[in-house]
Amino acid sequence: MTVLIDGLSVKKTLLPQLKDTVDTLYKEYGVRPGLAVILVGEDPASQVYVSMKHKACLQVGITSYEHQLPADVGETGLASLIQRLNEDDSVHGILLQVPLPKGYNETTLLDMISPEKDVDGFHPVNVGKLLLGRPQFQSCTPYGVCQLLQHYNIDTDGQHVVIVGRSNIVGKPLSAMLVQRSSPGNATVTVCHSRTKDLPSITKQADILIAAIGQPEFITADMVKEGAVVIDVGVNRVSDATSGTGYKLVGDVCFVGVKEKCQAITPVPGGVGPMTITMLMYNTVDAFKRSR
Repeated sequence: MTVLIDGLSVKKTLLPQLKDTVDTLYKEYGVRPGLAVILVGEDPASQVYVSMKHKACLQVGITSYEHQLPADVGETGLASLIQRLNEDDSVHGILLQVPLPKGYNETTLLDMISPEKDVDGFHPVNVGKLLLGRPQFQSCTPYGVCQLLQHYNIDTDGQHVVIVGRSNIVGKPLSAMLVQRSSPGNATVTVCHSRTKDLPSITKQADILIAAIGQPEFITADMVKEGAVVIDVGVNRVSDATSGTGYKLVGDVCFVGVKEKCQAITPVPGGVGPMTITMLMYNTVDAFKRSR
């Protein structure tokens, strides 16, 4: 029987444990970890994500500082806020919600966040440390994938991991994590992308197949080896006339067909998604510890 890798249940296990850690730190230092989230504009999806992060902070006892700025605040105004937060000792983690409205240089602005407060793990310093096997902060979604593999005792040692997608947010950092001398890790990692030739011939070699390309139900059953573990990072909205919202969420994997061939698989929603925010909380607490 196929194992359903339930990120929501793992989140419900980890967050209470993290709350105990935060409560202990508060008793010792008299202050709580602080996370500042910056939202520019009124993108509905971003507003939902920010709300979920605020709720998670409340669950574990992290102080949440929300900065909602108008879309026309400009790069100078946004950069000024980032600098103030870099210098604010009550703020231990800074998260700039992306995508930003048109006209902003995301790379430049993300690079302005202090590496010691970059709890998203996007700063070049943190990316470099990750590649060298000396991570300070690991990107939250790949970090969440690794936690799921560990929680479900999925051995990566010597396994062939195929990652479909080479983004700076998921594909590249995840490949760096799984190739390290660590657990999970010690894998043979292949990264595929839009220029990969004969993609199905490669995905069918995977002991662990990870889809992170942002294309709904792209990975079909004929692309998966019998008995593989499939991790679906994608979250896509597709039309659904039967839904009250007019859409439904699906992953990058055609779940119904692929599930029958798998040893284990993540659902969408409820798989990797809950782990992203969970690991953001872990990174924020870690940033607090490092600051002490």
